[in-house]
Amino acid sequence: MLYLYLDESGDLGFDFFAKKPSKYFTVTVMLVQGMENRKMIARAVKRTLQKKLSRQPELKGSKQSIEVKRYFYRHIERVPFELYALTLNKRRVYDHLSQKKDRVYNFIARKVLDVIPFANASVRVGLTIDRSKSKKEIREFDDYLIRQLSGRIEPRIPLDINHHLSHEDLPLQAVDLFSWGIYRKYEKNDQEWFDVFKGKIKYDDVYLP
Repeated sequence: MLYLYLDESGDLGFDFFAKKPSKYFTVTVMLVQGMENRKMIARAVKRTLQKKLSRQPELKGSKQSIEVKRYFYRHIERVPFELYALTLNKRRVYDHLSQKKDRVYNFIARKVLDVIPFANASVRVGLTIDRSKSKKEIREFDDYLIRQLSGRIEPRIPLDINHHLSHEDLPLQAVDLFSWGIYRKYEKNDQEWFDVFKGKIKYDDVYLP
């Protein structure tokens, strides 16, 4: 089975005058092939929480120190997984689209998924997204992706889309860490964490550079 975990970093605020939104918005997908590899990543998340963060419920890229991140990565460095990311330069987005945040999010997510090698899927594809949308938004997002991806995944291969909380599906916490590292590279020119895991990145680009 092909497991895909999707998360984002930054925000989709566009008021650069009255407020201080992020300049960039990053969507990252972690691709994991097979149940055993998925379990090893989940165990590494659990181990890091138990050994380093006993009083915190989950790993967050924006909150954990570089030491904690390095500890986590040491336990999955040999696990085969891949990272695909697209970062939106928000200052280049047309004004009329800045009012349609769901449309922007769905478009960037789809652009990332467009580069995923679905030819490697032979049994089933499971896409898990960190739950942050309303029921209506989830339905629209799922319908949009199914329409966009139906031509890239063989009809005999089922596609499951799930929206879970990150404490319910531990690999979501891993992709949160990686997405934050990629986002920080663009937002703050900070590559300290990014340089640790960059060998796992298969695609990293900017939309509207």
